[in-house]
Amino acid sequence: MKPQTINFENKLKDYQIVGVSMATIEDACISKTDCFGFLEAGTNRRVEHDSIFHACSISKFFTSILVMTLSEQGILDIDRDINECLSSWKVPLNSLGIITLRHLLSHHSGIVDPECSFSEILSMSDTASMVEILEGKTPYCEIPIEVKYKPGSEFSYSDAGFCVIQLVIEDIMGKSFEEVMEKYLFLPLQLNNSTFQLPASKDQFSCGHTKDGGLVAGKYPIYPYPAASGLWTTPTDVALLVIEWMNAIKGKSNLLSTINAKELLTPQFEKEWMGLGVFRGTHEIGIEVSSLGWGVGFQGMMVAYPNEGAGLVIMTNTDTGVHQLKGLIGEVYRAYY
Repeated sequence: MKPQTINFENKLKDYQIVGVSMATIEDACISKTDCFGFLEAGTNRRVEHDSIFHACSISKFFTSILVMTLSEQGILDIDRDINECLSSWKVPLNSLGIITLRHLLSHHSGIVDPECSFSEILSMSDTASMVEILEGKTPYCEIPIEVKYKPGSEFSYSDAGFCVIQLVIEDIMGKSFEEVMEKYLFLPLQLNNSTFQLPASKDQFSCGHTKDGGLVAGKYPIYPYPAASGLWTTPTDVALLVIEWMNAIKGKSNLLSTINAKELLTPQFEKEWMGLGVFRGTHEIGIEVSSLGWGVGFQGMMVAYPNEGAGLVIMTNTDTGVHQLKGLIGEVYRAYY
């Protein structure tokens, strides 16, 4: 790891970011946490080490670990036809081939998200079900989900695919996705600051902000698809999950076997850059695995080097309008690695 050379107070001003929180991983342990700025612009609510940010699509990393944990216990088979698992909804029959959890986790299912779909919740009283969303009966997805091309043949990043994963888990387990995540990941790993629900008191929670520093509508954006983008958490909790995964790769976990842990970073469908729920890359210090989160009012990044036991989790409460690597998150990443 390179030495840190960033003046964060100045950089927050340069990039017009209201608040940032970070956790650094070294030797498969959290070596440092840092926090700067505020949870809500115009207030004295400072970012603390246990402040909770919206993870956005980093939720998919949690979902992927959950799927592999359930696979470990023989509850799920990632290579089984998902229509054999689904009872409340079925992937429309097609002649292109069956879809498996492996297809869905690696965004190779043949499902393509309809344009302008999967936005934040429109009303706190909204009760749209996952089946209604997948059937195209809600404003979040106005076109029924279907397979557009042969599963395994092409990559298409898909929130709908993770909605299907959520439904598979709920149909098999007979419980909500949130309950299953709580039982199999949050409680065993003591991820005490991870949740899919906003409490009445939000003192610990960060508001979302626009690129000019203003508050987003509703302050705390919610997405009605937990498995794809619904997680609220801290960099520390994300780092703890990363560390558990790293330990599993080395056979030191009660959660996952080495085989299932390594499956996440194995290239899928001949794409060297795609694992199961994570993206792969190469770096001078080893295989690099990443997960990015970008949504209304928030941006974040998890990057890990599992063979080296190193990593970094950065979460900000501002949507700067540019890709993470072109803003503060990218500058921090390059300063560290």
